[in-house]
Amino acid sequence: MDGLLEKIDIQDLLTRLVEFLPSLGAAILILILAWLLFRLTRGSLSRMLERAGFEPALVKMLISNIYRFVLMIFGLVMAAGQIGINVGAALAGIGVAGIAIGFAAQDSLANTLAGFMIFWDKPFQVGDWINVADEYGEVAEITMRSTRMRTPNNTYVVIPNKSIIDQVLVNHSKHGETRVDVPIGIAYKEDIPTAREVLLAAVKGFEDVSAVRPTEVVVAKLSSSSVDMQLRVWIDDAAIEKAVYARVMEAGKLALDHAGIEIPYHHMQLFIDKVDDRVWEGVKKLAPLSALSGPANGQQGS
Repeated sequence: MDGLLEKIDIQDLLTRLVEFLPSLGAAILILILAWLLFRLTRGSLSRMLERAGFEPALVKMLISNIYRFVLMIFGLVMAAGQIGINVGAALAGIGVAGIAIGFAAQDSLANTLAGFMIFWDKPFQVGDWINVADEYGEVAEITMRSTRMRTPNNTYVVIPNKSIIDQVLVNHSKHGETRVDVPIGIAYKEDIPTAREVLLAAVKGFEDVSAVRPTEVVVAKLSSSSVDMQLRVWIDDAAIEKAVYARVMEAGKLALDHAGIEIPYHHMQLFIDKVDDRVWEGVKKLAPLSALSGPANGQQGS
């Protein structure tokens, strides 16, 4: 131990430490100034971005994460230069590491970029009811990586942002009012105007149905076994769309039943216009064979 102390020049060590203290103090001062700059400017920048129309979640993400990260990195680089670290070599190493990390996390980066696009384009916002990626529900939260939805079943669905921007999205809340189309079929023998009056009366004064927008009943399609009609009602809140759909369909069914208007099931009718005599002759020849096969098939219980 004494030999080691003899080899160390205490005076030289103290001299080097005194010479290094100003550089260390300057580095610490730079870090403190970077932190103070963030604290002093984050409020004004947040208000400026909000006035520019940015979503609050995006503003929080830009200021609390990206802006703070950039300032801290800038402060660390300047502080490292003050204490004699080769900043150029360090930045080159960070760049190489960044490329490797980028390749390893390209899915996460793609979702983050998609998050920026969602915040910028604003196809939906928190509280909207949307259809996307085979899911329907209320947007509960939007992050840079994913969008979280609450479904009518009260389940929690997390969808990567990349999946959202790559698919067709339907926003049921974007324009406030929403039209609900309820399909109801009637038989071909029934009178369409009478069915229309019955259905309109069934939903007149119906709870949650808009009294401003007119309710309509139109013929949507002539199917093989029914005249497909649509009962179109308007609602003010997309959150009740599924509930209103079910209640309106039930009310329409009960009203048609009460009026004696048939709602047919799927069936097929076969009409024979003309049959050649040779066909009937063939049927007559097969009749004895059919009679003989009857007992073989087993008429039990008679």
